Amino acid sequence: MKLRSDSFRQGKRIPAEFAFGRPGDAGEPCVLAANRSPHLAWDEVPEGTRSFALWCVDPDVPSRGDDVNQAGRTVPAELPRIDFTHWLIADMPAATRELAAGACSDGVTARGKTSPPGPAGSVHGRNDYTGWFAGDEAMAGTYLGYDGPCPPFNDSLPHRYFFRIYALDVERLGLEEGFDAGALQRAMQGHVLGEAAIFGQYSLNPALSRAGDG
Repeated sequence: MKLRSDSFRQGKRIPAEFAFGRPGDAGEPCVLAANRSPHLAWDEVPEGTRSFALWCVDPDVPSRGDDVNQAGRTVPAELPRIDFTHWLIADMPAATRELAAGACSDGVTARGKTSPPGPAGSVHGRNDYTGWFAGDEAMAGTYLGYDGPCPPFNDSLPHRYFFRIYALDVERLGLEEGFDAGALQRAMQGHVLGEAAIFGQYSLNPALSRAGDG
């Protein structure tokens, strides 16, 4: 399988329109961004494919929050990192070969999107903003579908965002709306005919704001 995007180039910077947060025009370290889902298209699909699943994950999230978004401090590069899921879709029909830019998210929805758009018959999982905003009175909720990059503005590393598409030999995985990445991986076990991935980079650190350009 092959996966591509017209929204960003492999290994290069993801434009801010596809992010959850961007640098503010008045110098703020982070303000809400357009949060559009990026364009994705795939081909060379294995014979026997009956559905697709999609997972977008940032593996570069700090494992501790002591320094995160703290002015005058920096999240050290050597800090162990963990996964943060930004997008989960299961049961995309076998005929699906493309998701247009903005087709699954266009703007930030406080407390999370309740019915994200997507291919007919598909099921949306919850992303990890659900846990991130759990203690925020204004933003707490279940975040379904796509919500884009918003790494710490003081992180010394640019974050990588991996988009993975899986071709499956079943039409439905039996997942309920709001499933997480672990549930998707367990449900797909033994059903993956092929997969493909691309990644882009993003940073809110002014010293790294052009990470991946060129």
